[in-house]
Amino acid sequence: MSLAPPIADQIVRLPVDADRPLLICDADEVLVQFAVTLERFLDDAGFTVRFDSFRLSGNVRHADSGAVADDATVHGLIARFFDERVADCPPVDGAVEALAQLSRRTDIVVLSNVPMAARAARERAMAAQGFAYPLVANAGPKGPAVAALVAGRRAPCLFLDDLPGNIASVADAAPPVHRIHFVADPRLARLIGPADGAHARIDRWADAGPYIDRHMTDAGF
Repeated sequence: MSLAPPIADQIVRLPVDADRPLLICDADEVLVQFAVTLERFLDDAGFTVRFDSFRLSGNVRHADSGAVADDATVHGLIARFFDERVADCPPVDGAVEALAQLSRRTDIVVLSNVPMAARAARERAMAAQGFAYPLVANAGPKGPAVAALVAGRRAPCLFLDDLPGNIASVADAAPPVHRIHFVADPRLARLIGPADGAHARIDRWADAGPYIDRHMTDAGF
């Protein structure tokens, strides 16, 4: 699968040091708390969400009637969320500190399926929180973007994401990349097992930071 020009254009602008490790992190439920922020937004909009399964469809309800919101309504709410609240997601516990430590020995890129129109707002908000790293706005499976990000690198590359589909996509498109399945919100983490294609399942930065450090050390970096 080829990269869409808007995604490729972001990646080609990034500096590349082939001999420096690269850590590619999703934003939502890896670096920032998406679920709790979405709950507050939905409450303000007259909806509730129940985390009965690892998806939004079927779990968002009208607060007044309890009726399940249809897919079109959910998609519209998510679009509004990214327009209005993308800057409101607080950091995941320990993420800022872990990345600051890891950045001493690795390049870091945030790869998020945030709408392009919200990219700048998310990047500014994350930088203000302590995540002063390049952010690439992706769309769809992340394998092609990760393959482009790691092209030509000789040092270890790692990828963290909460969605099994993205882990599988990277396993297919960039097999040498070390893949960590990470789900920060404990309610969501309980709903899903380790993703197929993941080398590890880790849900806390207190564990992920040392794991990534060891992986790079074991690889000679």
